[in-house]
Amino acid sequence: MKNYPELKVKTEEEKLDEKYMRAALKQARKAIDLGEVPIGCVIVYEGKIIGRGYNRRNTDKSVLCHAEITAIKKACKKMGDWRLEECTLYVTLEPCQMCAGAIVQSRIPRLVMGASSPKSGCGGSILNILENPEFNHQVDVKRGVLEENCSDILKEFFTELRKRNKAEKEARREAQKLAEESE
Repeated sequence: MKNYPELKVKTEEEKLDEKYMRAALKQARKAIDLGEVPIGCVIVYEGKIIGRGYNRRNTDKSVLCHAEITAIKKACKKMGDWRLEECTLYVTLEPCQMCAGAIVQSRIPRLVMGASSPKSGCGGSILNILENPEFNHQVDVKRGVLEENCSDILKEFFTELRKRNKAEKEARREAQKLAEESE
């Protein structure tokens, strides 16, 4: 008799987490269209997305234009309050220190993230601002939802960026060489 691996049945919460992470990935693709690092975020309240955001730092020339900050601003406007106490934030990449702080400050009780960020993540990789018991508010964090999809979109972006940068560098060298030869 063959041994078959057990099929894991997803809970309703797991299904919803994947659904909303897909919505966050859709936001990340909007960042790619602008040539930005593909990070996307959505905030959900009572089964509805009330805030969306994607990385726009280079486009808007502002360090504040992270996906989470944009989504928090939109959700606060929609809720008419700075407290987002009954919301869940979904983000494709582990938040940085600024975004983790904003999540704590806005009292978001739950965060679902896709990929970890070992060089800048403050949801457990470098620091854990989100679950720090010293703060007056802690966030329940679920890690690794659609992690492969979230990692892949970043890997593809940076692979293409390196290729593009290499091609531009070679083109500049060639132009420089032609300029020198024509002198």
